This record gives sequence, structure tokens and C-alpha cells, in this order.
Amino acid sequence: MIAQEFTVDLHAPLAFQVGHLGEAYDQWVHQPIVCKESPRFFKSDFCEFLTRTVWWAIPVVWLPVVCWSISRSVLMGCTFPQVAVMVPSGMFIWTLLEYIIHRFLFHIKTKSYWGNTAHYLIHGCHHKHPMDGLRLVFPPAATAILCIPLWNLSKLVVGPLMAPALFGGELLGYIIYDCTHYYLHHGHPSINSARNLKRYHMNHHFRIQTLGFGVTSSFWDWILETLPPKI
Repeated sequence: MIAQEFTVDLHAPLAFQVGHLGEAYDQWVHQPIVCKESPRFFKSDFCEFLTRTVWWAIPVVWLPVVCWSISRSVLMGCTFPQVAVMVPSGMFIWTLLEYIIHRFLFHIKTKSYWGNTAHYLIHGCHHKHPMDGLRLVFPPAATAILCIPLWNLSKLVVGPLMAPALFGGELLGYIIYDCTHYYLHHGHPSINSARNLKRYHMNHHFRIQTLGFGVTSSFWDWILETLPPKI
């Protein structure tokens, strides 16, 4: 596509091309290409490798961290009723963070070269190539960076004793989110609730990309008035 006398070559590494689109980037990135092939981002094979993540890496890497984190609260003297409150609370907190990150970071408007480039690598690539199964879940390195403020938030909210259990719940919520997200794109749900959720998310990708920011549910879209109109 041509914007400001620049044409994106889809057969060449994309990461350092998209910044040249300037103000036209937002329109370009929200015109999806529906195919399961993974476009190349970088010339470097190592950098390219870091951008690709199989979905099952998420539970394999992070479920042990969830178990370890919750066990830390127990070993420090947190009671089982307290843990039973903290873990679901953490999962609920994640649903709000999921919404906030998706709405205000992933869908931020950019037009500068580096702004467009960063946005494309963070989320724009997912809207341009929504069926790319290797660029759908968060790379573990990116999640590890996100865990730092999440851990600090947990300590701030409930203190050091219960923070590991709350953090474990938040991380468990993230795992459910990322696995659900992958399933909504590549699964074939037979249960009505799952089918409706898939339809809801596909509506965000292919119909109204400025609404419907919830992935695991539409709860916060309903609360914060970003529900898309019914089809």
C-alpha cells in the first residue's frame, strides 16, 4: 500500500518499513491480511526468533511461577482462606489490566517513525496479520518485563505477606488470557459461550477495531462503555 510516497514491501522484513508510513500507518495496520503465514520482521535470524512464540510456551513457562508464588505466601504464614481470596482477586485484577493495556497501549495512535515501529512490534502486527499463530501470545521476555510493575503493584495493594498469592493470581489470569486469545483465533469452539466470545473478538478485528477491548470477557467493555453495537 502507498502512503506518503512509501510502499510497504510485504515480502521484505517489515519492522523497519512501517515507520515510514507516518500518519497513514493507523489505516494501513488496521487493514488485516488473513493468512496463517508468519511475515518476516527482521533480517537477523536471532531477532526474528525472539518475536515468535508457540502458544504452549505460556503455561509451560509461567504456571510453575504461579505455583511458586502462591506457595511463598503459604510458607510465610498466609492462611488458606487468605490465599483463597487473594488468587481470585489477582485474576480479577488481571481482567482490568488486560482491558487497560489493550485499549490504551495496544491501540494508541502513532505517526512518528519510532512510534509506528514500536506499535507494530507490540500489537500492530497482530491486527495486520491476525492469524499469525507465532505472534499471537506474549514472548516470555516481554511478560517478564510486565511482571515487574505487576509485582510492585501487588506489594503496594496487600503488603509483602499476601503479595505473592495476589501476584500468582494475576499471573494465572494472564495465562488464561493469552491461551484464550490464541484459542479464539485458531480454535473451533462448540460451546455457545465460547462461540460468542470468539465472535466478539473477531468483531474487534474485522468490523469495529476501536471497540470491544476485552478478550476473556466483555465485562469491562460493558462497565466502561466500549461495547460494540450488536450485529
